Amino acid sequence: MKRPRLVAAGLALAVAAAGAVASAARGEAPERVSRFVTDDRGRVLTLHGFNTASSAKSTPDALPELTEADVETEYRAMGTNFVRFLMQWRAVEPSPGVYDTKYLEKVAERVGWYAKRGYHVMLDMHQDLWGDRITLDGHAGNGAPGWATHLDGLPVAGRHDTWELYYLDPGVMRAFDHFWNTTGEHPDLMDHYAGAWRAVADRFKDDPAVIGYDLMNEPWGGSVQGATFENGPLAELYRRTIAQIRTVDRDNWIFLEPQAVGINWGLPSGLPRLADPRPGEPRIGLAPHLYPLPLDLGEDYVAASREWTDITLGWWRSNMLRLAERQGGPVILGEFGLDTTRPGATDLVERVLQMTDELGMGRAYWSRDPGPWGPYDDKGAPGPLVPVYARPYPRAIGGLPRQIAYDRAARSLTVRFDANGTGPTEIYLPADEFPRGGRVSGATSFTWDSDRRILTATTPASGPQTLTVTPA
Repeated sequence: MKRPRLVAAGLALAVAAAGAVASAARGEAPERVSRFVTDDRGRVLTLHGFNTASSAKSTPDALPELTEADVETEYRAMGTNFVRFLMQWRAVEPSPGVYDTKYLEKVAERVGWYAKRGYHVMLDMHQDLWGDRITLDGHAGNGAPGWATHLDGLPVAGRHDTWELYYLDPGVMRAFDHFWNTTGEHPDLMDHYAGAWRAVADRFKDDPAVIGYDLMNEPWGGSVQGATFENGPLAELYRRTIAQIRTVDRDNWIFLEPQAVGINWGLPSGLPRLADPRPGEPRIGLAPHLYPLPLDLGEDYVAASREWTDITLGWWRSNMLRLAERQGGPVILGEFGLDTTRPGATDLVERVLQMTDELGMGRAYWSRDPGPWGPYDDKGAPGPLVPVYARPYPRAIGGLPRQIAYDRAARSLTVRFDANGTGPTEIYLPADEFPRGGRVSGATSFTWDSDRRILTATTPASGPQTLTVTPA
């Protein structure tokens, strides 16, 4: 989403950040995540895609302004294989305990557009500022239904210059406090939310394109913040929701987000490890967001701001790896993005793509809407983001990845992994940099699908492997 500029809080946290990160350190952070999302053959997936889409926040039917042709255009231009698909609680459960199956079928139709093209889908129950009933004209919030919105007559400003400041309005704080049962007056709300997720999971549990569920977008604790919120009400919501989902879906991944404010900027999270009641190996992962504080405060990725941003990227990297080690699951970077027409913006996108390759994280850019933050302008013409996001990457790896590194200047992609017999490795190659496909060293054989732009490389079934792909 277009990013928080909770300026007073941001400046205070910026001052405290170095000390907080230092106090979180317990020896060296791990170098990369240790667990991964896999396909039905067991190959490790590199998830590379977009959030679809911010428009779903405000449409009456809570569906993104998107056509199947748009999905095809995206694939042809950038070879994406992943989407974080926005949903709304207000649409899933328009009345208490009543679930809108027609809405779920419309979501399923759109999931099908992605499935035809080999995408993997993470369903995201999105909220910002609680819900669209926090203001009379519904212009600010999204997510929660009106029946779950209790402001108790407390005020919400008519307009804020920065939309995130609504989070500090008394009415919005009270709506969240009721949800988290801080007030003790509406203890049923969290259970309703968990039940809505059960209905979603029941519909999509057998959909092969859906790999998992992002339980809540950018949680906000109302009057309870920090580790107290993450260890208390947020963890309780996640436990209840995990339990409800697992009554109908034992297999799909469940992704958790830490508190957004501070954590998105690189501060450590206090979110505890959450158990998975499914039999066998747990499938609980993380879907944090990344919005470096200097850029959130209106700076560009240039000069001194670039240096400061790189420092905060280092904090975020270390703290997310520690959080992943605590949870013991994979990480998908659920959101990152900025106005790509600003100075240095595409350099930052390139840096985040490089970092997620290094760490073994999937990523979903914010977002697939027209405009300067997205890949296309209002007329559908490609913007500065498209050539950066059209990046060669291994869509599926036949083993445990050790290194993914792309040298754009040399047009050389290196993939190192320990083969485990799960199948061939599939690599997407963009047309601009690999117009005739690629040459690959380290493979026993390979094939090239010029229509899908997928190079499929076969290697020995075991042992360390190194594939290096250059233009044909």
